[in-house]
Amino acid sequence: MISFKALGALLDYPTEQMQAAADEIEQALIAEQALPAADLIDVGAFIERLRTTDIMDLQEYWVSLFDRSKRLALHLHEHSYGESRDRGQAMVDLALTYRMNGFELAASEMPDYLPLFCEFLSQVPEAAARRYLGEAVEIVEALRIRLEERESPYAALLGALVSLSTKAADTAEVDAILVGEPEDPKTLDELDAQWAEDPVTFGAGAAMNDCAYAGDLARKRAAEIGREAA
Repeated sequence: MISFKALGALLDYPTEQMQAAADEIEQALIAEQALPAADLIDVGAFIERLRTTDIMDLQEYWVSLFDRSKRLALHLHEHSYGESRDRGQAMVDLALTYRMNGFELAASEMPDYLPLFCEFLSQVPEAAARRYLGEAVEIVEALRIRLEERESPYAALLGALVSLSTKAADTAEVDAILVGEPEDPKTLDELDAQWAEDPVTFGAGAAMNDCAYAGDLARKRAAEIGREAA
């Protein structure tokens, strides 16, 4: 389903290439007709903002949301495992799921990064994609609620993803995520201290490092997706 790839691309770090591909992304979503009409309207409003807003402002806003708040992190396992060592095995398991479905990761890519997860969903059969999404739908819904509370246009993208899941989000599980994570730091010093915590290593030989997503990689992937859409 191209809708998964389109939503994942829109969630990623905004680039000029992505901005230039806004029309093609919108047309792909309309043509596939996978999203409910209300979600399509909301996503269309998001795309119009992408189309008409200065790219520097878009990038600054994205960083202010997703790079500066663990509560809004686009890494799924950040919300389900936090700093637990169980997160490492979950990451390995997710990477194996990708590999079993013919989706190979670059060595530096984190498999639980939501835009990357959406790209994976776009490359497997629809029924499987909706089922895989259902396994993470509570996290996606919690992110949607947090973004909606901030009146962020990104809430529309998370809402659209929730609508594509075969499984409705369990309210109790969503509430547990919302209340279970620490508040965001109030100052830049607190933010630096939070991200400076020792990373969790996992797996034999620690093949991947449990660290914050590398912004440069996000920008590169967004650019590549933008070129494909164009």
